[in-house]
Amino acid sequence: MVHSEGMTMKQKKAISDAVIERLPLYYRDLLLLQDAGIDIISSEKLGERLGITPEQIRKDLTCFGAFGKKGVGYYVSELSQQIVEIIGLQQHWKVCIAGIGHLGWALANYKTFGRLGFRTTGLFDVDHRIIGQNVGGIIVMSATEMEETIRREGVQIGIITTPASVAQQVADQMVAGGVRGIFSFAPIRLAVPPHVYVFREDLSIGLSRISYYLTNRTDGMMNN
Repeated sequence: MVHSEGMTMKQKKAISDAVIERLPLYYRDLLLLQDAGIDIISSEKLGERLGITPEQIRKDLTCFGAFGKKGVGYYVSELSQQIVEIIGLQQHWKVCIAGIGHLGWALANYKTFGRLGFRTTGLFDVDHRIIGQNVGGIIVMSATEMEETIRREGVQIGIITTPASVAQQVADQMVAGGVRGIFSFAPIRLAVPPHVYVFREDLSIGLSRISYYLTNRTDGMMNN
């Protein structure tokens, strides 16, 4: 969600998904620059680090206002805070994860979530061997408690790492509890109400794309 003053709804809608998807890349790298004690960076240097042209960086940021100082560059701390406000990370979104297998366990222990403004509030599973375990400082609860917990804690985002066979049922429980967005790793299309945003990450598709490009590369290095 954009929080830039004076920006009309029409202008908000004109911002492409590609621009929105690059903003987290800028923010993540700005955090690394802060950690390294770097206070100022030019669009050229930032572009080199990210593999994005400086012209594209400047064009993206211009969608949201005037940033940086000509001849100097961007003040790292200031720009990172401005991107936080543009993306809406200052709202400290509450997140729950359904399916605490290997992937769910890894996500529950992903410390960068907190730094990005996401607070894991609930972990859920159906396996009695997992329920009751402490994962990343949170006790795993039964999936039967998910809807009520989401409602009680005000969880806004749900992450699904369950098998595809139960992913829709899990999504229904999350929506019934009141989540507003779902990030799903299940390889199926979820049916949700229009007011709920769904983003899907399918590892099999990503790997298949890599396979295609490796198989069809034209530099003579691939033996077919």
